[in-house]
Amino acid sequence: MDDDTAGQQPTIGTGFAAFQLAKALMASVSSPDAAARERAAGRVASWEEILGHLFAGSASYGSRTPIDDVPAWATLEVMTGGFATGRMLAGGPLQPYEHQLLDRIVPAGQGKDRLALNLYFLTDAGLGELQAWLRSGHYDVRVPEEGALLTVAWLAANGHADAARDIVAAIAPFFPTLRFYPVPDYRPRHFGPRVHVQEVGAVARQLADIRPNRHVIAQKRAAEVWAPLHDRALSLFAETMGDEFWPCQQRPVDWSARVATLLAEYAAQYSANQIPAKYRKPGSHHAQLHAFLQRCATSFETLTGRDVGRIRHILRCSVAKRGMPAAPSSQAYRRRQMDDVRAPLYADIATVVGRRLASYPAADGLDDIESVQQSVAPDEGSDAVPAGTAIPRHIARKLERCMNETPELLVRRGLISSGEVLATVLPQLTSGLRSLGIDDPALRGLYAAIYRAFRRRRSLLLLDLQSQVRLEELPWVAAIEGLRNENLSSRAAARQALEATTLLALEFFPHAILPNRLVRELGALATSAGVDVPLVEELATDIFMGEFSPKFLDAARVAGTLLRGSLYATYYGIDYDAVDRLGADSSSSATFTWPWQKARMRGPDFAALCAARAGVALGSLRPATNGMIIEQQQILTTQNLAPLVVRLDLRAALQGRLQQMARSCFKWICARNQRQLDDWHGRLLRVKNSAYAWRQMIFFLSLLPSEEVLAFLAWADEFQARQSPAWQRRFQPAMHGLRGAVEGSASQGNGPFLGWSDSRHWLME
Repeated sequence: MDDDTAGQQPTIGTGFAAFQLAKALMASVSSPDAAARERAAGRVASWEEILGHLFAGSASYGSRTPIDDVPAWATLEVMTGGFATGRMLAGGPLQPYEHQLLDRIVPAGQGKDRLALNLYFLTDAGLGELQAWLRSGHYDVRVPEEGALLTVAWLAANGHADAARDIVAAIAPFFPTLRFYPVPDYRPRHFGPRVHVQEVGAVARQLADIRPNRHVIAQKRAAEVWAPLHDRALSLFAETMGDEFWPCQQRPVDWSARVATLLAEYAAQYSANQIPAKYRKPGSHHAQLHAFLQRCATSFETLTGRDVGRIRHILRCSVAKRGMPAAPSSQAYRRRQMDDVRAPLYADIATVVGRRLASYPAADGLDDIESVQQSVAPDEGSDAVPAGTAIPRHIARKLERCMNETPELLVRRGLISSGEVLATVLPQLTSGLRSLGIDDPALRGLYAAIYRAFRRRRSLLLLDLQSQVRLEELPWVAAIEGLRNENLSSRAAARQALEATTLLALEFFPHAILPNRLVRELGALATSAGVDVPLVEELATDIFMGEFSPKFLDAARVAGTLLRGSLYATYYGIDYDAVDRLGADSSSSATFTWPWQKARMRGPDFAALCAARAGVALGSLRPATNGMIIEQQQILTTQNLAPLVVRLDLRAALQGRLQQMARSCFKWICARNQRQLDDWHGRLLRVKNSAYAWRQMIFFLSLLPSEEVLAFLAWADEFQARQSPAWQRRFQPAMHGLRGAVEGSASQGNGPFLGWSDSRHWLME
C-alpha cells in the first residue's frame, strides 16, 4: 500500500483467506496420508465459510463479536489469523455421551435434543446429578460453556439463587444449540503443581498413527522371504554343476519338480506385490536366476553358452561373498540378517502401549509414567511383539509428553522446547493457582476446569485496540469471581509461580521474546499475585492502526527506571526523560532525534515517539513501516523484560545466569544465520528474529557489571572468529555498533541492529 493511503483505516480483505483455502485444497488432494487429507478437507470447509462471510459482508472481522447474534462469551471456531468461521465449538452434532444422556431422559424429538438436555439439568433430578458430579469431580469441561450449568447447580445449592437465575437468563436463548452441561468422566481431573505437555488421549492418537516403515518392512521381507528363495535358486543350479564349476551339466532326478515348486512360490510372492527393490531390479543376480530357472525348468537346451557362463558368474560371486548356500558361512550370514530384522515393528509395539493408555483418563496426564514404559508383559506378548520386548526410545519419548511433572523438569528434559510450548502447558498450573482464592473445593475444581478450557480458545483478529474476551466476561465465571476470597497464601503461591515461570522462560529461551500466549498466562498469574506488571503483546504489523494502548507507555516508563544510563539506553539512543514527559501535558509535543539522524521529528504521544525514532510517518498502513514503528515500541518497552525484572525484583536472581543467557543469544544468531535458506519470506523472518535476539542480548548485558560485559565481548570475538568468513564480514556492522556502545558512544555506522526496514536490509546479502 502506498504512502498516500495515510489516514485510511485498514480493511479485512479476502487475500489471506483465499491463500489459506488454496493451501488447504492442495493438501486435501496431494497429501500421501489419508488422515492428513481428511483434516485438510475440514480446513477447506472452514475457509470456504470464512470467504463466504467476507464476500457477503455477514461477519465483522476485527470485532470482538464478529458473528451476528453470537455473544462475546461464546467459543467460536477460529482459524489461522483470527478468522471465525461462525461455528460455535459448544454446538454441532450430538456427541456420543449426549446420546447416552438422552437415553436416560424422555427424548425431546423433532431436532430439540440439546434443548431437552439443557432443560433436564435445570430439573431437580438434573441439578442433583450436577451437584453429585461437582462433589466427585467425575466430569470434564472441554469448552467453557460446558461449565455453565455446573455453576448454576453450585449456586442454587449454596444460597445464591439470584445469581443462578441471572446465568440461566443469559444462556437460555442458546439452549437449543449449545452444550451448557459437562462431559461425564469416570475419573476426577488432575489439578496441582505438575503439568503435562500433551494429554493421554493425544499421545494415544499419535501412537495409533504410527505406521510400519516401508523400508523396514522391505528389509524384513527380503530377509524372511526373498533371501531364502534366492538361496534355493542358487542351490538348485549348484546341483547341476559338473567339472570346473560349470552349471547346467547334469540334472538330478527330481530337479525339475523342485524347480516347478520354487517357481510357484516365486509367482505367489510376485502376485503379493511386496517385492523389495533389490529383488525386482531388472538385471540383478536374483532376477537373472529367476529368469534362467523359468527357461530351463524342463531342459537345459534352451540356454546358450553365454547364459551358462552368466549363471556360473553369479554362483562364483555368491560363493566368494558367503560360500555355498548350504555352507556354514552362508547360513551364519543369513542368521545375522534374520537377527537384524527379528525385532518387533514400532507400529506393533505402539499398539501394545496404546492398549495400556486406554485405561487412563484421555483428558489428563500420567503421574506414573514408568508403569506404561515397562517391557511387554507375558499377558501382552504375541508373535509380533514377544514378552520382554523393551519399549524403544522413540515411543518412550512420546509417552513422556503426557507425564505430569514440574515445568522446570519438563524444560530441562527438552519436552518443553520453546516459550510457545511453555504457554500451552502453563494454564494447567495457573488454573489451580487462580482457584486458590475459592474456599469450596468443588467450586475450586470447577473454576480450574473452566479456566483450562477457556485458555484453549484461539484469539480473534481485532482492530481499534480492542482486547480479547476475558475469562470474567463469561456470565457463569463472573458469578464465581464474586465469591473469591483473595488471601495472602494464594497470592504468595501465584507470585512464586510467576517468578519461577519468568525465570524459566528467560533462562532457557533467552533469544525469543515472550509469545503472546505466555504473556497472557503471566498476566493472569500477576493478577492472582496482586502484582502490577504492564505486560504487552507482540502486535501484528498488517493491522496496526498507529496507536498504542496506555500500558505500552507504562511499560516504557518502568523500563526507564531500570535502564536509564545503561548500555541498552546508549546502544539504542534512548532518552528516557522524553518518555517520562509523554502524557504529562497532552497539548505539548516533544522533539525526538536519533544520534545518527539529521532530521528532527515532533510528536505528542508514544506512537509518535516510536515513529520519530523509526524515521517514518504514522498512518501509512504499510506493513514494513508499521513493523519499524512497532520495533521501536519493543525497544522502548523491552517487550516485557524490564517490567518483569523490576516489578518481580528478579535482578539478583538473574545475576548468575545473565552471562550465559547473553552468550546463548549470540550463538543462536550466528547458527541461525549461517543455515542455507532460499525462501525470501523465511529470510526476512530470520532477520527480524535475529534482531529481537540481539536486543534481548543487549538487555541481559546491561544488567551485568562492566567487567563482565568486556568478558562477553572477548568471548564473542573468539566465537565469531570460528564462524565462516562470509558471516564474519556480513555481521561486522552489528559488532562495531556494540563495541561503540560499550565504549560509551551511541551505536556507530548505520545505527543499531534492527529487524525491520523499508529498504533492503544490510544482513540480506
